[in-house]
Amino acid sequence: MSQKPEDFFKNIISHSKEYGYIFQSSEIYDGLSAVYDYGQNGAELKKNIREYWWRAMVQLNENIVGIDSSIFMHPTIWKASGHVDAFNDPLIDNKDSKKRYRADVLIEEHVAKIEEKIEKEVEKAKKRFENFDETMFRSTNGRVAEYQAKINEINSRFKNALNDGNLAEVKQIIVDCEIVDPVSGSRNWTDVRQFNLMFSTSMGSVAEEGNTIYLRPETAQGIFVNYLNVQKTGRMKLPFGIAQTGKAFRNEIVARQFIFRMREFEQMEMQFFVKPGTEMQWYEHWKEERLKWHLSLGLGRENYKFHDHVKLAHYANAAADIEFKFPFGFKELEGIHSRTDFDLKQHEQFSGKKLQYFDQEANISYVPYVVETSVGLDRLFLSILSSSYKEETLENGETRVVLSLPPALAPIKVAVFPLVKKDGLPELAQIIVNLLKFDHIVTIDEKDTVGKRYRRQDAIGTPFCITVDHQSLEDDTVTVRYRDTMKQERLKIDKLAKFLDEKVSLKSLLQLL
Repeated sequence: MSQKPEDFFKNIISHSKEYGYIFQSSEIYDGLSAVYDYGQNGAELKKNIREYWWRAMVQLNENIVGIDSSIFMHPTIWKASGHVDAFNDPLIDNKDSKKRYRADVLIEEHVAKIEEKIEKEVEKAKKRFENFDETMFRSTNGRVAEYQAKINEINSRFKNALNDGNLAEVKQIIVDCEIVDPVSGSRNWTDVRQFNLMFSTSMGSVAEEGNTIYLRPETAQGIFVNYLNVQKTGRMKLPFGIAQTGKAFRNEIVARQFIFRMREFEQMEMQFFVKPGTEMQWYEHWKEERLKWHLSLGLGRENYKFHDHVKLAHYANAAADIEFKFPFGFKELEGIHSRTDFDLKQHEQFSGKKLQYFDQEANISYVPYVVETSVGLDRLFLSILSSSYKEETLENGETRVVLSLPPALAPIKVAVFPLVKKDGLPELAQIIVNLLKFDHIVTIDEKDTVGKRYRRQDAIGTPFCITVDHQSLEDDTVTVRYRDTMKQERLKIDKLAKFLDEKVSLKSLLQLL
């Protein structure tokens, strides 16, 4: 019997701690809510994901460069960007459970449940009819049409309410849809109110005399205020992009689902500057390119889908999310937005400095439009971790837990086992480690039987294990065991470096793009 999604998710969280991936922050002090630390294996996996994104974005694109802007920035930047006045979440409390929720998320999850009903109807029909036409079925089936009409009505009301700032209507949608508190099942809701998500602090030797500044809620503004510096010093011509990775901070009141929604997180963003009028072409281009990048990880095409925004942000004329099927359902993984020229024009206005690009071919100056790709590194980490976690029953009836991580991203690339701790086998194992460690993270494991060592490395996600035995002393060969198939082969020691380069280097992923 398959596990319930919530039980499966609990197993992933437990596994993350047991094998050094993620720890609760400040755990010995009873923890800090929605803040997590990455352990020894988690830090390596996170670094590898970041490096793959950076190399795919910057190294493979001649017209994209990277920067690293500061976390602290002039407070007027956040006034210009709209974050001071408009960076809010609509919150609602349940009076019975005393739990707080994002009103928009409650509505979106309700719509998602209706969409699941449609998919179930489609699946039933597929089983009934051999020559099944899904398009025809969706257009003619009364129940499906009823569900779709309901979705359209909710989305229309919700979009209008958000555009008008009508929080009373947002609550009324929740009431009319009979949305219940997931904890208590109660419909006893408070009014909806807005809550600004930015953390503020003071800068100065004396707090009372200091200026109020903010911990950045996104990395994008650091790119916008440096756009002209990069363009001039790099002699960049449109179209060109600026990439950045780094920490961002949001005072999420409803932070939950492990590392999916945290108060301190890391973003990987690229702002692509284009000639006005070409932004939609580039918007479609980057939607396709970013999905292709995600698919290169091999987590399954069925786990991704695009979701067009019901309500566009104040800076956008087009926006879509790449959603991923997490254990708790399809949720946003990466956003692709056409931001128009909003940000640069706002910074022109508030700073009094010109941020225009001189187009030599057209002999005119203008403010570029921007297409943004923005992915949360922590969410990407969770998507890879949750897709890779497997509990398998073997032919002999034994079970094993394995993290089938993409080999190029795995924290430890290879584990070396001396069969026994004598007869010169540990010494030869150490020679192999020394041979490989300049290119890969390698570990040596001497404790327990080889079978137990295999299981331990499977759970960590190590793609290859090398066993050094007495035959190795005679012919310089070792046994290489594959994590996912558990198959084994003998290889010459001097062939190991080339073997691993082909199997676990980032180049093996980059070549898929």
